[in-house]
Amino acid sequence: MKAWEATVRKTQAAAKKRANTIFGTSYIVETDEDASDQEEELHAPGEVFHAERFLPNGDYYTGYWSDTFPHGQGKYWWTDGCMYVGEWFKGKAMGKGTFSWPSGAMYEGNFKSGFMDGEGIYTGAIGGTYKGSWVMNLKHGFGAKDYPNGDMYEGEWSRGSQEGHGKYTWKIGTTYVGDWKNGKICGHGTMSWPNGNVYEGDWEEGMPKGNGTFRWEDGSSYVGNWSSDPEEQNGTYYPSAAHNEGGNDALEWDPQQVFSEDLKECKICPTEKIPVWPSQKKLSVWRSAKGGAEPSVRHRRMSVDGRIDAGVDKDLGGMRLSDGAAPSAWTSGTRMGDGEESLHAMMSPMPIKLPKIAKRQGETISKGHRNYDLMLNLQLGIRHSVGRPGPPPSLDLKTSTFDPKEKFWTKFPPEGSKITPPHNSCEFKWKDYCPKVFRTLRMLFKVDPADYMLSICGNDALRELSSPGKSGSFFYLTNDDRYMIKTMKKAEVKVLLRMLSAYYNHVRSFENTLVTKYFGLHCVRLNGQKVRFIIMGNLFCTEYLIHKRYDLKGSTFGRLTDKPESEIDSNTTLKDLDLNFIFRLQKTWYQEFRRQVDKDCEFLEQERIMDYSLLVGIHFTEASTSTGERSITPSSRTLIEHGDSESDSILRLSNVEHMLLDPAGWASIRLGINMPARVERTLRTNEAELQLIGELTGEYYDVVLFFGIIDILQDYDITKKLEHAYKSIQYDPNSISAVDPKQYARRFRDYMLKAFAEDI
Repeated sequence: MKAWEATVRKTQAAAKKRANTIFGTSYIVETDEDASDQEEELHAPGEVFHAERFLPNGDYYTGYWSDTFPHGQGKYWWTDGCMYVGEWFKGKAMGKGTFSWPSGAMYEGNFKSGFMDGEGIYTGAIGGTYKGSWVMNLKHGFGAKDYPNGDMYEGEWSRGSQEGHGKYTWKIGTTYVGDWKNGKICGHGTMSWPNGNVYEGDWEEGMPKGNGTFRWEDGSSYVGNWSSDPEEQNGTYYPSAAHNEGGNDALEWDPQQVFSEDLKECKICPTEKIPVWPSQKKLSVWRSAKGGAEPSVRHRRMSVDGRIDAGVDKDLGGMRLSDGAAPSAWTSGTRMGDGEESLHAMMSPMPIKLPKIAKRQGETISKGHRNYDLMLNLQLGIRHSVGRPGPPPSLDLKTSTFDPKEKFWTKFPPEGSKITPPHNSCEFKWKDYCPKVFRTLRMLFKVDPADYMLSICGNDALRELSSPGKSGSFFYLTNDDRYMIKTMKKAEVKVLLRMLSAYYNHVRSFENTLVTKYFGLHCVRLNGQKVRFIIMGNLFCTEYLIHKRYDLKGSTFGRLTDKPESEIDSNTTLKDLDLNFIFRLQKTWYQEFRRQVDKDCEFLEQERIMDYSLLVGIHFTEASTSTGERSITPSSRTLIEHGDSESDSILRLSNVEHMLLDPAGWASIRLGINMPARVERTLRTNEAELQLIGELTGEYYDVVLFFGIIDILQDYDITKKLEHAYKSIQYDPNSISAVDPKQYARRFRDYMLKAFAEDI
């Protein structure tokens, strides 16, 4: 035992000596036990004091400290050579600071929650500097980059790549000014060469693509459609006056020279890869030489803002998560509003119960099911429509393709025909509405035709949801959950066909639109009856378990789930007055959310659409996977220990933080899809039962969010106008769902910008 203690002391002494060398100080290394005890003074919980810490794994810290982590100005040196000098907030780099790598690379600027976030300067190990805006370790916003090879870029960035408008200057003198996307020249822009030649026009994937003009210094020009494929290239050459006098030699010029010669040296310099991000650096947990933790602190659970909870399991007494009133356990002994205590001070963190996990949604449509023949008809029709050969779709569609009369009937006899296969169902007719439009939409939404057919028409049967929706429509899910099929009324089909052109232009213009994605509109005529249906994307197609789902409109009348608690499970769709969370999105995502909600509401208002809603699915990342009672506490980072050695104690990051550590993980995240976020719990008072947004509690939970705007085919027709007039007599007109599209859009937008907020 004494030999082991001697080894530990030698290790600590060596770490201290190494740290002194790194930070340019000269200490006399004390290994005397009395000196160690003298350093470890008792401190009150939350007290900030200056400390020097030789951490068990060899890391070293000097600066201000509070409880078990750095808090204030300080230096942290990791044994791998990385070092952070700057401001800390409860264990995370927060504020201004400098992070340096052993390779010689350095970042100096703002930090937030351990991430490079804000204005900052990064200098690479092999040279090259970026100065500009950062968001969560990634270049995002406006910034200027000097590359090691002499190239320069100044302009807009998004998630680590050039995106938006920017200027790139190559070392050889060539410049490009124009649009960028995903780090490549894409959109409209102008490239100028040192010899005076200029190309101005459209670009795609770093190459001229589409309409453009190439001008020579002498005034000659070539105007036409550009493509790297010579067969698609066509245009007209216009010689200058000097060339007209000297002959037509330039007419022999091949436009492909631009691709093979002029652009040969115009390659975009790749961004230096950073092996480890500041947010990936784990902090070792301080243990005193006496074998315990900091005297005033218990190492249990720490929330993302540094608070340590009591670790006591409390019971909600069967309270529903969606209950609007504050439970008595939170207000016992204190009447709300007494004294000067705020609501936050009166409440203590309590775990919340999640609804029980429901079985997989839907009943499999097997042989003998009442809709078995309809499913076979649908699958045969889809296979025929999607598999039918045709020219590759173009994004530039003619007006005639959107004509409601653009529909085609196909007969499917049981014995088959020249264009249809034999089948085991009775004879039916199949109708395709605007097939070219929906084929192009599938391409726009990056849906592979083979995968699409496999999902809907494969060997696995569809699943029918147990009950029809409020409109009386039936819903079917594909076995892989990727697509949802909804039966439609004739009036809904007319609305969609009427707005199809505007819908297409909207989803083409806004890649992050939240409106429902439609992939096909069809009709089956079977035994004299017509069944119309739409195929759309399933918002909740994910490997994450959706613990809670909400349908939000921003109205209050009838917007409370009428199911008893015992019947609520993970498949239950709750409503506005059931919601007791604020959804907090990371800054750039929140800004994008605001912009997109404005654009989508503007589109729906122009098309006279109302009664739509935002469908939200929540996956709580810290939810227990046990089959017993399921409850979660406010988001936390947990102390874990590897083996039996205290020297290996570290703080484990939350699941959301892990998800964001690798910038490559951002590829799977889109607005409304797979979005790491936090929710803040809210409370409604008994006196405000119809309050849409309750009081904030300061309790946060790490989540992954899925959301999108659904039910966008309800026109404000005479039926809805009469409903509005009737209900307005009995209820507050602002509380009911049936209002005119302009008022509906304004109310929906205002509510969403209250239910969603920027993360703090």
